[in-house]
Amino acid sequence: MTRPTPETLAHSARRARAAASTATDAEPVARAAAGPAAPAVRTPAPAEVSGAGSLVRSLEALGVDVVFGIPGGAILPAYDPLYDSTVRHILVRHEQGAGHAATGYAQATGRVGVCMATSGPGATNLVTPIADAYMDSVPMVAITGQVARPAIGTDAFQEADIQGITLPVTKHNFLVQHAEEIPQVLAEAFHLASTGRPGPVLVDIPKDVLQASTTFTWPPTLDLPGYRPTLHPHGKQIREAARLMASARRPVFYVGGGVLKAGATDGLRQLAELTGIPVVTTLMALGAFPDSHRQHLGMPGMHGTVAAVYGLQKADLIVALGARFDDRVTGRVESFAPDATVVHADIDPAEIGKNRHADVPIVGDARHVIDELIAAVTAERAAGHSTDLDDWWHQLDDLRERYPLGYEEPADGTLSPQYVIKRLGEIAGSDAIYVAGVGQHQMWASQFISYEKPYTWLNSGGLGTMGYAVPAAMGAKVGKPDVVVWAIDGDGCFQMTNQELATCALEGIPVKIAVINNGNLGMVRQWQTLFYGERYSNTDLGTHKHRIPDFVKLAEALGCVGLRCETAEDVDKTIAAAMEINDAPVVIDFVVGKDAMVWPMVPAGTSNDEIMFARGVRPAFDEDDI
Repeated sequence: MTRPTPETLAHSARRARAAASTATDAEPVARAAAGPAAPAVRTPAPAEVSGAGSLVRSLEALGVDVVFGIPGGAILPAYDPLYDSTVRHILVRHEQGAGHAATGYAQATGRVGVCMATSGPGATNLVTPIADAYMDSVPMVAITGQVARPAIGTDAFQEADIQGITLPVTKHNFLVQHAEEIPQVLAEAFHLASTGRPGPVLVDIPKDVLQASTTFTWPPTLDLPGYRPTLHPHGKQIREAARLMASARRPVFYVGGGVLKAGATDGLRQLAELTGIPVVTTLMALGAFPDSHRQHLGMPGMHGTVAAVYGLQKADLIVALGARFDDRVTGRVESFAPDATVVHADIDPAEIGKNRHADVPIVGDARHVIDELIAAVTAERAAGHSTDLDDWWHQLDDLRERYPLGYEEPADGTLSPQYVIKRLGEIAGSDAIYVAGVGQHQMWASQFISYEKPYTWLNSGGLGTMGYAVPAAMGAKVGKPDVVVWAIDGDGCFQMTNQELATCALEGIPVKIAVINNGNLGMVRQWQTLFYGERYSNTDLGTHKHRIPDFVKLAEALGCVGLRCETAEDVDKTIAAAMEINDAPVVIDFVVGKDAMVWPMVPAGTSNDEIMFARGVRPAFDEDDI
């Protein structure tokens, strides 16, 4: 097995130190464009450069420390000045890996993630991670090369209209026409990606523009007419929300990923404790409110806790903060929370009322909304307006006690996937970052690991992208090199993007991968079990029967340490062994039973009232329960 050489690790460290030293004593230029966590940098002097040189200098001025990408013909001019830059370039093995790595970096750090690709297939390979970032509101800038301007529209070699292709899945995109525009376009792209509702922005640059001569000057003037995100909410709406919170008998805070995007987690906890109102956190918001907190009911939705699902369903007031009432939470929307008054706060006015009518619409940044709600609720309480929630909590606590999250050990003696994930969370602890693929393992990771801190849970929520975990974990580890990063992946997801482990090995990025290997496309098989009469059409992957591929040998071939665990007795020591290895990526092949299923479950397209606690078992409620 080949591990990264000391020279490789030293080279990576040198590049990181060079980038850090550039930013240490710098002036605070373009901080807003690069995001709230971006380092301050010195204003560069004007210089005669190529368009490519202007691009790289713009990235440096914006405080970018890393770009994930692959060179190719149309983008190749940019790679020459990048050779001498303090910006670290990580050569991925597939452009999809570059996009997901940029997303993981952004989700872990709060800064804009950057990826780069050439024209045609290079750019189209970025479409999936761009769409993924769009659905989950992740700040990302994708830079693509384009064929020379005279060739655009001629079906030239490796030409694709990536601007048109990505129009529905970007917050904005640019086709640069002149080299002198590059600094302004880059600054605007970063500003758009990181402000308001975050999202991906694409910058497409023709090859002849990259090759043209220009004068680089910084900082540019941003010209974004009409782009004025509303940060501060309307006071009247805030007061009305506080009045409703003071009088509701069955209120619930419905918390979405927007609270994390806004950095509003401290305020959320203060507001929840001030009001005593129960909290549910969506899949994208795990960690925004501590799982162990007395007021946390868990995750709502298709595979949420019984208490969270029924708490929303029977609420008389829902205060939605940075959430979008997506179908995985609401089930059949017509039957969702029929008796609830809805306060909906979101920075994106297009989300308010899109899926569920909002009785009190509040447009604003979640941090400002929560801070102003705290003040308004405090005023209501000072005026003697509050409500007794003891009966509500008695009902919810009863539900939590009767229907806790749990699992049954496999009857055939195979290793339980839930046990593996639970022990991984307990051993790695709440300071680690956990990155999940999509499917059963994603749901178990959301259920059986306790998320106590924000930005420790990364996953593809809206688009549900298989193959997300490995490259996103790579990006998270680059952004947070001192934090342990675990990717929890399925054997199906892992086979889509595991080639990025070669990138990790060569670049000195020691991520840890737990492959939950049940030999099948697990979530699809679960649906075939429940809804297709156990007709298992094309879900057996062969990783059990034939051990194709052998994940341990594959890990070693990619420059990683490969381990295998097949019994409960070996789980702890295998995880501990992986935790001790910090100079190379580690892959553990956890061979688990194929019949485990994710519970609870609300079948797709049904009401949340139809929640199943186990196969064929619905929770039983008395009339007086809720």
